[in-house]
Amino acid sequence: MKKIILIIVLVLLYSCKTKKTATSSVTEKSVVVVNPNEVDVITKNRAYDLGTRLLEACNTSRFKPFSSEEATDKVRQNVRPEKISETCKKINFRNGKFISLDLIDVKHDEINEQYIFKYNINYEKKYFKRELTVFVNADNKVSAMSTKEVKPKPL
Repeated sequence: MKKIILIIVLVLLYSCKTKKTATSSVTEKSVVVVNPNEVDVITKNRAYDLGTRLLEACNTSRFKPFSSEEATDKVRQNVRPEKISETCKKINFRNGKFISLDLIDVKHDEINEQYIFKYNINYEKKYFKRELTVFVNADNKVSAMSTKEVKPKPL
């Protein structure tokens, strides 16, 4: 009887063993943090201006659509007035009016040849922290934009 219990415990312990997942070293080395001064001024301004324009639409309820020189077709199709107004309702309720953007860091994806700009979004209400991420491709067009709420770090 003791042998059976011992075998069951060993099988149970073996089945609970954590498994390591294989990570590719190529993906880790493809994204490099870059000094913001090393990035082209036009690229920095493009990311900041389009991010600000998108967030200002929440304050004014007017959105000037992105042109084909500013953003890729995929971004222009996804940024619709209906989608913006729906998102703005949620953000304005929790955060208040948009004030400004502060650059956190810039990364360069060497495989896709694009820059990733991460901004801290300043709102009237300081209860919830949000970040805006803007992807600018090699053609100096915004290829993606996303905003997310950042959970506070425990003390």
